[in-house]
Amino acid sequence: MTPENITRRDWLMAGSASAAALLTCLSDPGFVFPGEGDDEQLVPFQGVPRSAPGMLDWETLDAWITPQDQVFNVSHYGIPEFDAENAALEITGLVENPQTLTMEELRSRPAADQLMTLECSGNGANPGFIGAVYNSKWTGTLLAPLLKEAGVRPDAIEVVFIGHDHQEETLRKGTPRETTFDVPFGRSMSVRDALESNALLAYERNGEPLTKKNGAPLRLIVPGWYGIANVKWLRRIELRDTRYMGRFMGRDYVTVRGERQGDNIEFVETSVSRMNLKSIIARVTRRETTDGKVPCKAYGAVWSDGTDIERVEVRVDEGEWRTATIDEEPRAQFCWRFFSIDLGSLEPGKHTVVSRATDANGRVQPAADDDEIALKRTYWEAYQQYPREIEIET
Repeated sequence: MTPENITRRDWLMAGSASAAALLTCLSDPGFVFPGEGDDEQLVPFQGVPRSAPGMLDWETLDAWITPQDQVFNVSHYGIPEFDAENAALEITGLVENPQTLTMEELRSRPAADQLMTLECSGNGANPGFIGAVYNSKWTGTLLAPLLKEAGVRPDAIEVVFIGHDHQEETLRKGTPRETTFDVPFGRSMSVRDALESNALLAYERNGEPLTKKNGAPLRLIVPGWYGIANVKWLRRIELRDTRYMGRFMGRDYVTVRGERQGDNIEFVETSVSRMNLKSIIARVTRRETTDGKVPCKAYGAVWSDGTDIERVEVRVDEGEWRTATIDEEPRAQFCWRFFSIDLGSLEPGKHTVVSRATDANGRVQPAADDDEIALKRTYWEAYQQYPREIEIET
């Protein structure tokens, strides 16, 4: 049995294992989601469909590194057809030394690994879409050294990442000024973010070459940023002195949120970028009924843009918030952490279980009726507290 597939149950049963072996398992990024004891049974969530293929199934997840069959994929312009065998990356625009690098040249550069939780910013926007998140180890070459070698000019303010995928877009549809044009998928970030974000040009995931649907042969990986920023099928990096406003920055993946200004509410539009603090109850388990009540536990996950997690609290129904136990290992800055809590003995019947996280800056995961969620008019950045409904039978 390898560290990648050992379960917490295996660990608990390995009473004769050495302390060194146990420490190795606990420290390995392959160590798994908090497992249940043999006497625990899953309590299904109410009103929530089970995850579709190609999405994370919270109730059966047993790995810190997400298995490939539960990795979500979103491709707004479809999966492009191009000569991946001879693909190359162009670095152009406002640079002193424009470059074109083959995949062989990129792989020959110093390799770096990045452990990271990747989430779609719309994940959690509705009960049928809660599995668009996964945790991986990405391998590639760091972006910052490439940009420095290319020589970023002082007048460059943005770095634009362009993929092989493209599609016709129409502006001002149905008006005399309707315009249709073919446009590649693109996203951008500031030069400062590009140089300081530990961004990676990745060609492997979990030690294997990228699959085509996940961006092969090369994709951008930006730790702590929502999935939309992690451009797949990357073919060009362009430095510009003007703001880039492609569809997926200026029209879609724009969060519209109301902000109170005295007695008024003013709506502000912001482009989706860094991930927000978020936690979720992944599953609830029970033991045999005792004296008419049912002992229950909850397990979950919490993640952020890389800011440390201070605590996770859980409550049942309208009871008090109680602090959950966050696993110390595995742990990496930009990855989810797992937590668990004994819910006590619950009365048979229907209950609501919900978690909330607090980070090291004191930021608290908002409830759905808090202004920053309630006054939001778009479904992106769905990081609100997520109540889970259960029904316990005797």
